[in-house]
Amino acid sequence: MSQRKVISLESIRVACRHCTLASLCLPMGLESGDVERLDELIKRTRPLHRGDLIFRKGDRFKSLYVVKTGSVKTFAPSKEGAEQVLGFHLPGELIGLDAIERDTHVCSAKVLETSAICEIPFPRLEELTAIIPSLQHQMYRLLSKEIAHETDMLLLLGKKSADERLAVFLLSISKRLHKRGLSSTDFYLSMSRHEIGNYLGLAVETVSRIFTRFQEEGLMRVDRKHIEILDVRSLELLVGGAGQSRRQHQQHT
Repeated sequence: MSQRKVISLESIRVACRHCTLASLCLPMGLESGDVERLDELIKRTRPLHRGDLIFRKGDRFKSLYVVKTGSVKTFAPSKEGAEQVLGFHLPGELIGLDAIERDTHVCSAKVLETSAICEIPFPRLEELTAIIPSLQHQMYRLLSKEIAHETDMLLLLGKKSADERLAVFLLSISKRLHKRGLSSTDFYLSMSRHEIGNYLGLAVETVSRIFTRFQEEGLMRVDRKHIEILDVRSLELLVGGAGQSRRQHQQHT
């Protein structure tokens, strides 16, 4: 499966200007010299492994983080030890934007699989955005993207059926992987069924049942966390509200 790669220290050390995520990440639209200035402040640490925390709720805000390889989940932990999953973050996506206003992280971020993370100290980034207009514009774009994603999630959880929620989730993963040059129809889900259900507001049994039904209907093949989407169009119709009529048609044929 294309996403499950062994991460070497050499791959982590790749500079922004040579990174395959440059068109998705902060360097997008920057001149070569400005990319080098941005690259100078980015810290690239050793590979992180499943379960490692990038930051905890309540930690002082110091840096933004970009997923270079692998995946990360953000969640709000409770005193009782439970958690509410807030999002799943793939390569090229920025983490920690929500901490800027309060100067404190309001959630925690945990690595879902072996991952490489770029750390960007925020005070130095602020200095750069003040003198590089294109970098400031890119920051605004990323903030807007974050707000739009949260709005979409509120609409998803508030109005859509369980089937539609899971279909939206899978299509979102598919499109985001496609932007990164990975397969949009054959991929590995790094998160568990429980984490998916938590994120979508569904019981884990419901998530498992819908995966089984989607497979029985020929929409996809499912082998534990390995997903192969066979009928993207039907998933899109389901999300668009046509899924119920499709099922009714199948039941009468």
